[in-house]
Amino acid sequence: MYIQTTQNVLIEVNPSVRIPRTFKRFAGLMVQLLYKLKIRSTDSSEVLLKVIKNPVTQYFPAGAHKFGTSVTGELVNINEFAEPLPDEPVVFAVGAHAHGPAHADWVEKTLALSQYGCSASVILGRIMNAFEAKWNIL
Repeated sequence: MYIQTTQNVLIEVNPSVRIPRTFKRFAGLMVQLLYKLKIRSTDSSEVLLKVIKNPVTQYFPAGAHKFGTSVTGELVNINEFAEPLPDEPVVFAVGAHAHGPAHADWVEKTLALSQYGCSASVILGRIMNAFEAKWNIL
């Protein structure tokens, strides 16, 4: 997973990272990350968060389908949308800010997963659920 800030800082997130529950601890972690450019695990030398070079597209798998999410996109049922997709890499841009769409110029198509504005966690949950069902992981 990659996070791109409004200041265009690109952060690579290791799948084993556990984000702090309180905002104060999270803010402290982000300050430390922006100052040191990487956060290592206390148990090992594994890098959990790292500031990396833009553009984010250079880290995508070759031939990946790229979709954005926005309430103004084409309204789709994500389960029905994911089912016929070929088993090729898929990338989603999900905005994690209060208002407006995720601005990603590399998006091929913008989708609305609900007619209402939803939090990033809800959208990510719907996407993951649809692909788990598609791949019979449940």
